[in-house]
Amino acid sequence: MGEQMDVARLRSLIDNVLLTLYTRYGHKELQALCERLGLPSPSEGNTKHERLVASLKACPDDRLPDVAEAVLEQEELAQTERMALQDVLWLGRHYVQIPSRTRRELARDFDLSDHLAYPDRFMALLGRLWHLDNDPLSGWTTTTNSLRNQIERHVIRFPDDWTTEQLFEELGAFEAPHPRFGHFLEGLASSAVLPDEPAQRRFVELANTHLNPTGAQLSQQGETDGYPHFQLVEHGRGTARRPRNLIFATLGKPDIRFTSALDNDIEVAEHADEVLVYDRPIGKQGLLWRHLLSWWQETRGITDQEQAPRSLYSRMEASLPPRSPGQKNLFWHYHHAHRDHLNDVPALLPEIWLHWDPKTLRERGAHAMQNLRMDFLMLLPGNRRVVLEVDGMQHYTRNEGTEPDSTKYAATMAGDRDLKFSGYEVFRFGHDELRDRDRAQPLLADFFAKLLDRSPAGPSQAP
Repeated sequence: MGEQMDVARLRSLIDNVLLTLYTRYGHKELQALCERLGLPSPSEGNTKHERLVASLKACPDDRLPDVAEAVLEQEELAQTERMALQDVLWLGRHYVQIPSRTRRELARDFDLSDHLAYPDRFMALLGRLWHLDNDPLSGWTTTTNSLRNQIERHVIRFPDDWTTEQLFEELGAFEAPHPRFGHFLEGLASSAVLPDEPAQRRFVELANTHLNPTGAQLSQQGETDGYPHFQLVEHGRGTARRPRNLIFATLGKPDIRFTSALDNDIEVAEHADEVLVYDRPIGKQGLLWRHLLSWWQETRGITDQEQAPRSLYSRMEASLPPRSPGQKNLFWHYHHAHRDHLNDVPALLPEIWLHWDPKTLRERGAHAMQNLRMDFLMLLPGNRRVVLEVDGMQHYTRNEGTEPDSTKYAATMAGDRDLKFSGYEVFRFGHDELRDRDRAQPLLADFFAKLLDRSPAGPSQAP
């Protein structure tokens, strides 16, 4: 699940960080600092602190998560500041809930021997996620009662002193926010902490014994440096595979060829302006609007920050069938309802090719794949692939809608079953539900709120 980002809290935390940062930089360095952090250019005159505060005040809410990420990556922070920023960011995104009882039962069964074979890596993980030091700006402390020193003594040097449950208790892991505990589990399963594949899989098997009854699991999502990479996901949702090429917003059937079949590199041979191909890696957040917008700006050389989202929206909207007001209403409503936080919601890709065949359905005959192109695709966190389809009469009738066609309907349902077995979630709307924009809005608001675990957004305007 996930909640809408607490932007007021995030802005306050960033403001507190700026109180510290202004003492580290001179007036001439503030411009470069703001550029690095993604803040608007600082005003001239006044004190350094006033200039930074004015810059933050001018920063729109939807850019604050990116600023916070830049602060976390580039600036040295007190551990309390770092953890507070992380918690607001992570709680505003998709996360998996792990009950306190499950955490405790997992800890009781968890033998740390494999991890203690790599003590420096294990301590680095703890230092990234938990408050270990009395002096939070120091990587070490001479104070003997710091949690870091206690762990080094009672877990690393004398591993029989503390049980794993006691270690988790001291860390605060049982009461920690769900996303922080999730990151902890993913870290414990990672090759950065445990560069030993059999040991990784032993931990994952143990963890999943406890996670599966809660509807969660550590699932392999590819590899990192030759080792398996595990991610915490909701059980039974999503797929372990990550998209390579997204072919969408097509104005006709794309003419595609492989430039490297071994690497799955493709090229649109003709009419490339009629096809959009997103070929960047899809991360654990899924494909968000801001990822798509960044790709659009860079590949089109668009620097105008106001013109870029409008041109992307217009290009995708142009691919929608002119005789399908239901599709147009769905597309309009999604962007209309989420405009105030569009950067943080999944991109809604129209006219998406899920299968591709150089031959036509008539040429392929009985062996043709169903549902070659679908109305919309969303790539959500946890590798969830969500297909949205707006069904007009052509899906279940023949002779221009004058006669029912059970064969055509059965073929559509068979295609849906194939998609679901491949890890897709398929949602179908009847065109009549969405034909009228005013009638469609409450239905779509409720649907997207449930899909994205968000409250329905208030009124706004399309990009």
